Parts: sequence; C-alpha cells; structure tokens
Amino acid sequence: MTTTPPSPPELADRASDASRVTVVGSVINFALTGFKLAAGILGGSAAMVADAIHSLSDFATDLVVLIAMRVTRRPVDEDHDYGHGRFETLATMIIGVSLLVVGAGIGWSGIRTIHGATHGEAVPRPHLIALVAAVVSIIAKEWLYRWTVTIGRRLNCSTVIANAWHHRSDALSSLGTLAGIGGAIALGAGWTILDPIASIVVSFFILRVAVQISRGSLSEMLESALPPEDKARLLDLARSVDGVTDPHRLRTRRVGSAIAAELHVRVDADLSVREGHRIATEVEGRIRETFGPGTLITVHVEPRDHGGSQVH
Repeated sequence: MTTTPPSPPELADRASDASRVTVVGSVINFALTGFKLAAGILGGSAAMVADAIHSLSDFATDLVVLIAMRVTRRPVDEDHDYGHGRFETLATMIIGVSLLVVGAGIGWSGIRTIHGATHGEAVPRPHLIALVAAVVSIIAKEWLYRWTVTIGRRLNCSTVIANAWHHRSDALSSLGTLAGIGGAIALGAGWTILDPIASIVVSFFILRVAVQISRGSLSEMLESALPPEDKARLLDLARSVDGVTDPHRLRTRRVGSAIAAELHVRVDADLSVREGHRIATEVEGRIRETFGPGTLITVHVEPRDHGGSQVH
C-alpha cells in the first residue's frame, strides 16, 4: 500500500521558513555586493573586486533558492506524483555549479595578475577602505552562515544548507582577502603581490565546497540509493512491527529533502485483509516517525504459510 506525502500546509510552513531566511540573506548579500565592489574599485584591490563578485553570486543563488522553495511547496499533482521535492535538488545543484564557476573565475583572475606582475606589470597597492570592507564581510557572512545552517538543519532542507555554505565560502573568501590586503598595506609596495595570491587561495576554498555540494545533488539526481546504514535502519523498523517477518526487496532514493522507499513484508496467510492493511500502515508510520513526515513509503504485503515460507 502507498500513503500520501505530508499535507500542503506542512510543506507550505517548511517552504515559508526556508524562504524567510533566504530573503534576509539576499538583502545582506545585495548590500555587501555594492559595498565591496565600491571598496574594491576605490581601494584598488583585485582581491576585493573578486570578493564582491562572489557576493553577487550569493545574491543570485538566493534567488534560485527562493524560486525552488516556491515550487516545492506545491502539493502533489497529476504531473508530479511524488511532489516537487526534486526541484530542491536541482536548486542545490545550481548553487554547486555556480560556486564552481565563481571559484574557477577568481583563481584564474589571480593567476593572470601574478603572471602580469612577473612580466613587469605593476600590481596596485590596496587602500584601507578595502581592508574595512573585508572585515565587515567576514562578520556579516559568518553570522549569516551560522543562522542559515541552523534553520536548514532544522528543516532538513539541503538547498538551505547548501546556501549556508555559500555564505561560509564568502566569509572564507573575505578572510583570505583580508590577509592579502592587510599584508600588502602593512608590508609596503614590494608585497602588493599578496593581494592576487590571496584571491587564488580563496578560490581553492570555494572550489572545495562547490565539489561537495555538487556531488551530493548529482547523486540525488541520478537516484542513488540511501546509504547502507539507512537501509538497514529501514528494515529494522519494519521488523519491529508485530506480525512482520522477512522485510525484503527494499528500494530507496531521495526526493529533495525527503526519502522515498518501497519494500515487501510477509505476514500470516490467515490474516484478514483489514489486519494486513493495519500492519502495513504501522510499518509506514514507524518509518515516517524516524525519517520525517515527508517520507514517501510503499509497503507491499505478502502472505506466508505457517511454516514461515511465502505462499504463492
């Protein structure tokens, strides 16, 4: 038997909380982008300009998350029997890919600047305003990361968690920028090369997070099964229901932040249809209590004879 996914109000509340934290983040990102871009241009810092572009990518991915949350709150319809959770996975993948692009772009820009410096091109010495912008960015984005990841974990929302890591990567970016700008200012004109070096170091942090996020969302898009420990847990929950023996043919996958599972269980062949239905419903209830109300679960009941074998 198959039970229905959570009601539209439950999905709407979850999407509303995710949207709220994302809106706050987008406002902060928009303000930081303008401030850091101006500071990078006026302060003559390539690292700060690159950092501003990173914040702009944060703002863009905030919009992606908001659109995804608007779609995922829709109830099951004729075209989406399993709901719209996969749009959440798609949004997470977009965030991961955007981070890859941003990280590669920042690294390449730093390499070009260093290459030019080795061929006689002057690297501008950054000014104090760029240093101030880096400090402000670190404080704002680290706070935003901690708040967003807390909400994302509470909602079990991979898209919000991925967006939180986007905030953290921006904080790391600004930290590297702070080191480069601070070194270039404190040590004098002979050390201005620290500014583009900092941008390259930052790009590696961004690329690392991007690969982690992209790998997880790609696995979901390809409908990979749950980890072995989660599958074993599902089978144990089925066995814990009185009257159930030999849960088997378990198939699992993720649909956004929820899981979908199908399994077969065997019950006494002499039970009534009503009693078999009750047992299957209890199996589904225990699994949903453990893996969340959004779990999509199908339980197929098979009869067994009194010797314990399956009745065909």
